[in-house]
Amino acid sequence: MKKYNVGVIGATGMVGQRFLLLLQNHPYFNVTCLAASANSAGKKYCEAVKKWHLAEPMPEKFKNFIVADASADLEKIAASVDFCFCAVNMKKDEIRELEYAYAKAECPIVSNNSAHRFTDDVPMVIPEVNPEHLDVISAQRKRLGTKRGFIAVKSNCSLQSYVPLLHPLKKFGIKCAAVTTYQAISGAGKTFETMPEICDNIIPYIGGEEEKSEKEPLKIWGEVKDGKIISAKSPTITAQCLRVPVSDGHTAACFVSFEKKPDKQEILKAWAEFSGVPQKLNLPSAPKQFIHYFGEDDRPQPKLDRNTENGMAVCGGRLREDNLFDYKFIGFSHNTLRGAAGGAVLLAELLATENYFD
Repeated sequence: MKKYNVGVIGATGMVGQRFLLLLQNHPYFNVTCLAASANSAGKKYCEAVKKWHLAEPMPEKFKNFIVADASADLEKIAASVDFCFCAVNMKKDEIRELEYAYAKAECPIVSNNSAHRFTDDVPMVIPEVNPEHLDVISAQRKRLGTKRGFIAVKSNCSLQSYVPLLHPLKKFGIKCAAVTTYQAISGAGKTFETMPEICDNIIPYIGGEEEKSEKEPLKIWGEVKDGKIISAKSPTITAQCLRVPVSDGHTAACFVSFEKKPDKQEILKAWAEFSGVPQKLNLPSAPKQFIHYFGEDDRPQPKLDRNTENGMAVCGGRLREDNLFDYKFIGFSHNTLRGAAGGAVLLAELLATENYFD
């Protein structure tokens, strides 16, 4: 595999910081450019970062990088790299225009942002679940008038805690599902120091999160047709999303009913045997075992299980029959690894393997 030169747009934020930890010794990707807002531009990275949010130290190799202006230096950045990761904190319409501008400048964008998740020719990919959606990129390039440039996105971080567990069960005909997510404060870019109101507390509202949780799975389970991704019409999903006093890791309580109810062992077998393209290709960030099921009644737990397979596995537990739905279970994933930067890096590895950056 050739090495690709990579930029990180939004490098000073929490997800940007996570990108740099994941990319500092990556076998495919060599970070050559860090970009952020005009407020950070021209400063050394170690000076531009107001607070380093992660437990692992800032990588030495990036400390003296001079931060570029993501907007003003766009043409220069686009010409200097093979593609960029994007994790900016801006208004949605501003993100949409910025990502389009990079794509039109022939710089592919692998985005952690939500701005293009429902653009119908932008693939929103969980690599183990819907890698075939990358086929829509050719139609997107035609619309944008580009040869190399395109946008690909990862899904909302909370989806990773339950959609990968539902996906192998689709063969039993999922009729409907109800989910409540218990989401870590890092999903809001916060720590306990910067979000004191969460201590000894639960906040029962996260703006826009429930709509994403109900609609994004249907795009993921949709099909590419006539240059667009057509969202699936079923199953019906209803969601509630809560912010809880946990540093990292989103938990989901999921309830599901089927057209043809499987027995418990069939579900456990489907999870244990499920494997996707990243596992077949042995991609660097891919977990060896995508889904880990815990038989103990008190697992999975964020504190114990967030780093399963370097934070890239999805965990399940407490599968049992329900007296309203067919079954209920607990799902869990690391929100800034599998759910954010790690998921985007895995998506980029898949894109690189399929030659989308060439």
